[in-house]
Amino acid sequence: MSVSSSHSAASRILKISIVGFGPFAQFLSKTMIRQGHILRAVSRTDYSNLSAEMGITFFRDVDAFLEAEDDVILICTSILSLSEVLQSLPLHRLKRPTLFVDVLSVKEHPRNVLLQVLPEESDVLCTHPMFGSDSGKDGWKDLNFMYEKVRIRDEDICSSFLQIFESEGCKMLEMSCEEHDKMAARSQFITHVIGRTLSEMEIQSTSIDTKGFETLVHLKENTVRLSFDLFNGLFLRNRFAQQELENIELAFNKVKQKLVEKMNEEQNLNDAKHR
Repeated sequence: MSVSSSHSAASRILKISIVGFGPFAQFLSKTMIRQGHILRAVSRTDYSNLSAEMGITFFRDVDAFLEAEDDVILICTSILSLSEVLQSLPLHRLKRPTLFVDVLSVKEHPRNVLLQVLPEESDVLCTHPMFGSDSGKDGWKDLNFMYEKVRIRDEDICSSFLQIFESEGCKMLEMSCEEHDKMAARSQFITHVIGRTLSEMEIQSTSIDTKGFETLVHLKENTVRLSFDLFNGLFLRNRFAQQELENIELAFNKVKQKLVEKMNEEQNLNDAKHR
């Protein structure tokens, strides 16, 4: 893992087309627009009115969208729909080599799909902005941004895209997609599992909450605000997630076993006293 240095080349204004204009894409777009980049978007849902309010050109016609000669095509689909969406794009409409960037929460899966589906002359940058509209609402300073330059020929455009996040103060973390997924399975996925488990238990705030319990309630609420589709994607498209799920189960059973052993010791002591 390494932290990128400041880019020596001055950042340029980019023409960025976004595939999938849901809440996370909208969140990222606000900063990109503020920085002066020119944005276009296409999505299954009609976001024409919202896009117009934000100063973004919205396309209903995918052919026209891909003919716009952009510097960057930013993939903001859900994890599970990525392959279907990319394979449905008429990529032969691209006018010139383009940098494709994904921002999905898993990394090996989109890397593999992008390399399989895209024209060989297309550049590929896999990224994970490890924050969202909640954690990033007051700015992106010191928030983690992971990336891997999978296939980059045009360093100028790639550096200019990375500068979007570096100029906002993000911690720029360059690492392989595999390394990311290993760590994310131990951090992000486990966080979602615990949050979803607490939701199934229907925990609620009480009048005697400790700070620790308040943290758990906050975790539960933050987790269930996110779609179950995302949770499924973190599990199904990260090959390290299943092992972590098994590790959680093993750890829970160990803790339970220790408690049961203590309870049995106490019971045996009590029985001995009454003999």
